[in-house]
Amino acid sequence: MVPDAPAVRSAGPGDAPVVARLLHDFNTEFATPTPGVDVLAARLERLLAEPVTTALLAGDPAVGVALVTRRPNVWYRGPVALLDEFYVAPHLRGRGIGGALMRRLLADAVEEGVSLVEINVDEGDTDARRFYTRHGFTDIDPDSGERALYLQREPDR
Repeated sequence: MVPDAPAVRSAGPGDAPVVARLLHDFNTEFATPTPGVDVLAARLERLLAEPVTTALLAGDPAVGVALVTRRPNVWYRGPVALLDEFYVAPHLRGRGIGGALMRRLLADAVEEGVSLVEINVDEGDTDARRFYTRHGFTDIDPDSGERALYLQREPDR
């Protein structure tokens, strides 16, 4: 572990306000809409009580977060994990905090029998893409050799 990197721990439902604050800060930093800390905390309290959603916190007080959801998948023996959110406070980046979070996330994935970890990254976010590549992630489909794309759509309401 990098000497400056803080300890990483699993978050529980009682940590929902802390996780919510970090996620809110993340969206605010990148001018992305956020429903606010209170709404996020209420949702997270519910989600973190279930085994499908987990969060990791780095530091005390927490300065980094990884939010992960898992689901079964017909193509894999174990669950597929999606790294929904990954954030380190801007003034502390480059100190090994993200690396410590990622190492713990991957170690937990092995322990939990996860078969695949997925991450969605904006094309223009070169720093994040470089970070994930450094940790072994690729956007090339191993079967076809083609670049993988992520498409999305909210259902009509």
